[in-house]
Amino acid sequence: MTQSQSPRQPQARLTHPLRQAWTQVVRTARRTTADGLVVGTSGNVSARVGDTVLVTPSGVPYDRLGPRDAVAVDLDGQQVLGTLAPTSELPMHLAVYRETDAQAVVHTHAVHATAVSTLVDELPAIHYMTAALGGPVRVADYALYGTDELAAAMLEALRDRSGCLLRNHGTVVHGATLDQAYDRTAQLEWMCRVWLTAVSVPGRTPSLIPPDELRRAAEKLSGYGQRR
Repeated sequence: MTQSQSPRQPQARLTHPLRQAWTQVVRTARRTTADGLVVGTSGNVSARVGDTVLVTPSGVPYDRLGPRDAVAVDLDGQQVLGTLAPTSELPMHLAVYRETDAQAVVHTHAVHATAVSTLVDELPAIHYMTAALGGPVRVADYALYGTDELAAAMLEALRDRSGCLLRNHGTVVHGATLDQAYDRTAQLEWMCRVWLTAVSVPGRTPSLIPPDELRRAAEKLSGYGQRR
């Protein structure tokens, strides 16, 4: 370190809201490995609390993370909490928060979704849950991981959508909560698996849901679940 450089000086404290959010980030990250959506330390998870973004650190197994390992940055990417380096995919997470009203982001290397990303430019409307992601899921152009170029390609694919595939890479999904972002991620991986299974049948072409029916499904899904 030169004299002109100074060590990172995080300013934020692990307040109760940040502690709660960090607990949810770690829990969600562990779900991605338990459910086979990532291998090792691939993939990453984040949650926004005001102008602070809590994000999984780079290269640390999720089962080793505790309260003292919390990592947070501001919307400019400046680290404000913790000493572990943030995920290398931080540009993608910050791009989502700057351009949408998302409060949570989940990025995975799910097997079936990654396979689909190498085959098509858009996941066809194989199931009505396509509507839950805003429509047929686009595939972002390939770019090197962790770069601004990848973040820009991702934003284009996410236009009017809450999820996309990354060419030869994986998935990015956002939501109002981590539970919602995770559930959408799991649904996307399932739809990719269904599509791959259907197109693998020799001599058969899968039927797809037309746009009008997707719109009807979106309207019905907007009222799905328990009312409180």
